[in-house]
Amino acid sequence: MNVAAQPMDILHFEFDGLQVIEASAGTGKTWTLAMLYLRLLLGAGPGGRPLNPPDILVMTFTEAATQELRDRIRLRIGEAAAVFRERQALPGKTHDPRLIALRDARSPEGWLADARRLEAAAQWMDEAAIHTIHGWCSRMLRQHAFDSVSLFEQERVEDPQGLLQAVARDYWRRWFYAADAEAVAAAPQWPATPDKLLK
Repeated sequence: MNVAAQPMDILHFEFDGLQVIEASAGTGKTWTLAMLYLRLLLGAGPGGRPLNPPDILVMTFTEAATQELRDRIRLRIGEAAAVFRERQALPGKTHDPRLIALRDARSPEGWLADARRLEAAAQWMDEAAIHTIHGWCSRMLRQHAFDSVSLFEQERVEDPQGLLQAVARDYWRRWFYAADAEAVAAAPQWPATPDKLLK
């Protein structure tokens, strides 16, 4: 099924169903995620219920990106809370026009409550569900250790090269030492060392 790409309207983005956002480096992915996060905090998601930071799962690839996302989202929430709290920008202070548009799309009677909700969310960001993919998987395995029949404490292998070499050596020894001269001669393409087998 081919679906035509459309420019993203951040203030009217639908959270229902499966949505794919494609963006190149330097095009504002972090900014976009922060704006979507704000909208979810304010109740733009399915069901219209405002969410809290632990309710919103954000996943990325590296620990550095995770920390950057957490910091940038917290900063954006603080900026948005200031916009909702101030009916007009203070002299000499300007706000992001998209934050003002987000505020203006909501009822002015609720702006103060929205500001309080955002301020509470900013303070709650240490509990936000922002993880690397492997970090989230580890957390789920720990939380559901009985259901997943796994250990409570998992050891994460950052570099599997050592394990792969051990497996290649074990397999090579098991085959090579057990083989007689005829079997070895019948397989001249057999790697001469465990390292060659691994390659």
